[in-house]
Amino acid sequence: GLLSDPLSAAFVLLITGVGSLIHVYSIGYMAHDPARRRFFAYLNLFVAAMLLLVLGNSFVALYVGWEGVGLASYLLIAFWYTRPAAATAAKKAFIMNRVGDVGLALAIFLMFAQLGTTDYDGVFGEIGTLAGGTVTAIGLLLLLGACGKSGQFPLQAWLPDAMEGPTPVSALIHAATMVTAGVYLIARSAPIYDETTTARTVVLAVGAVTLMIGAIAGCAYDDIKKVLAYSTVSQIGYMFLAVGLGPAGYVAGLAHLLTHGFFKAGLFLGAGSVMHAMDDQVDMRRFGGLWRKLPVTFVTFGLGYLALIGFPFLSGYFTKDAIIEAALDRGDVWGYVLGGVAVLGAGLTAFYMTRLMLMTFFGRARWTDGVHPHESPATMTLPMVVLAFGSVGAGALLVSVFPLSGWLEPVFGEPEEALHVIAPATIGIVVTAVMALGVLAALLFVGRREVPVTAPVRVSPVTRAARNALYADAVNESLFMRPGQWLTRALVFFDNRGVDGAVNGLAATLGGSSSRLGRAQNGFVRSYALGMLGGAVLVAGALLAVTAG
Repeated sequence: GLLSDPLSAAFVLLITGVGSLIHVYSIGYMAHDPARRRFFAYLNLFVAAMLLLVLGNSFVALYVGWEGVGLASYLLIAFWYTRPAAATAAKKAFIMNRVGDVGLALAIFLMFAQLGTTDYDGVFGEIGTLAGGTVTAIGLLLLLGACGKSGQFPLQAWLPDAMEGPTPVSALIHAATMVTAGVYLIARSAPIYDETTTARTVVLAVGAVTLMIGAIAGCAYDDIKKVLAYSTVSQIGYMFLAVGLGPAGYVAGLAHLLTHGFFKAGLFLGAGSVMHAMDDQVDMRRFGGLWRKLPVTFVTFGLGYLALIGFPFLSGYFTKDAIIEAALDRGDVWGYVLGGVAVLGAGLTAFYMTRLMLMTFFGRARWTDGVHPHESPATMTLPMVVLAFGSVGAGALLVSVFPLSGWLEPVFGEPEEALHVIAPATIGIVVTAVMALGVLAALLFVGRREVPVTAPVRVSPVTRAARNALYADAVNESLFMRPGQWLTRALVFFDNRGVDGAVNGLAATLGGSSSRLGRAQNGFVRSYALGMLGGAVLVAGALLAVTAG
């Protein structure tokens, strides 16, 4: 059954391969942590849930795995729950993922209500019978779920904070595997998106915006984990942009997803090796000159860096260029806009990743007192070496030697011959030139200057905005959190003064009136006789009035 579904098979290979390397690496990285058994339990939960997500034959099975992955994510982020930053990051991830999960759940409800099934074959076979608005609604709701899980705009703010888990293992789980679930969901739902141009356009816009958010924010951070995290946000943006192009981009997006799993995994494990050598420090301003002390880490990390920035003939070069080609091949204004955004993102990626390399491995040693850098044990370096081979050759294998398009033909159909608006060789030269400009800019602005140990306070507005993640948290707080707080306070006030006030007021009225009426029951005969006399007078008066009328 697995081989009959090439898309699931590709993800199973990615999950099991990366998961196995994480297990081996974690033996060395978590060797002295007393809570390592708890960590491995969470890790196994994650792998099992992710496999269920990609191997299920219906959207309901996918949703069960989806929630299992979310639970494992929450547990890993909050692994050191006594740290306020970890607890806060876990809650943030939980809430933002729940927003996306509501969208996925509503999409599944809508499928069942309209089609009577949630199985892939049933949904994809009958989706063409639905009204266009219904199909668009399903596509947009699925996209909302994908944005939450994959850290895409407008739900991208949780992913960088997820680095609070057992770094870099938790970071790698989120960056190389879990966040690809959103790309998998869009690609798996290709027959739905093929029926709705509107939903596909929104996927394109989300991918392009997220790509730029990640690329810009990555240029200003000094935390090695967060630089790589924003790189992940940006690269997943490339994948969303690709699958949003429809049949022309499905395979390109998935090819970049698979190669990204190699070089991003290598980069995160390399970052963990650096942290292992630097007593868990993450501030790159306290690194420098580590290439001599960590030769294996330097080489493997460097190959991942070259693959990520799209250095010619390494993995990222083949798959990223394929996405840019597919965007430009649209041939319209939006095709040029999307292609231009992707090319600009490549230049920014080259800049911030070269900045990371220079601040970490080159220049003067800026280590704090008592730090003695040393290479990591073999349990950590061997997975990094294996991933380095993927960083070098996976792109060529998936695009040229064993084309992924042929492997995925049963899923997406036979690929059509692309009508290139711009020659692929020209695109390759332009992208490489932009990448080189990004590297050169980093060399000029970072490599030729002394790196200050303390981050400068007086910076440009652009840098300040990038340091604050382009104010994503501020926007979320202003648009959603504070209005939600105000609404909650208003509802509490209405409940206390309105609902409870009405109930309590009625009770007080009845209690007060009964106590006052009770005073008439005083036990004196004269009072009762007077009452009877008064009643008789009233009755007699009423009778006389009626008789006289």
